Amino acid sequence: MKINGNEIRPGNVLEHQDSLWAAVKVQHVKPGKGGAFAQVELKNLLDGRKLNERFRSADTVERVRLEQKDFQYLYSEGDMLVFMDNDTYEQLELQSEFVGERAAFLQDGMTVTVELYEEKPIGISLPQQVTLEITEADAVVKGQTASSSYKPAILENGVKVMVPPFIAAGEKIVVDTESIEYIRRGE
Repeated sequence: MKINGNEIRPGNVLEHQDSLWAAVKVQHVKPGKGGAFAQVELKNLLDGRKLNERFRSADTVERVRLEQKDFQYLYSEGDMLVFMDNDTYEQLELQSEFVGERAAFLQDGMTVTVELYEEKPIGISLPQQVTLEITEADAVVKGQTASSSYKPAILENGVKVMVPPFIAAGEKIVVDTESIEYIRRGE
């Protein structure tokens, strides 16, 4: 689907320079002299390169629609992560580096959304929040105020996260998988 340069929005996937790019930031600029344009920061979905590009409103770019499919996480084998298509029960193997540091948040049976372009996986999104147990947490230092000071804790998956002083080892907490931050106590 062709769109004009001034219709590009963050999150759009574009075909540009014979590759796939995601628009990360879009800034519309109206200089005093000359026509308006969109200053777009692009990230290559295939190799991770970044690019800053100007698109005038008269320019047209190809907007790509990605197929989104739900997969269930099964297990990891070496540096490969194995997922199963919820509809066809076919298995998909992805490198753990494809998921990145968020791979630590994968749990058995967790449903993830994989973005596919021409049957090739190019992106994955985990649930926004997961509940995990704290295995280690520092003791509270007397005199610390609860409102401003956080302490380091280690989750059951080995990830370090900063938590409020009232959280102790053995408690379950809800963690944001994008920012890797404490949100609230879990059940």
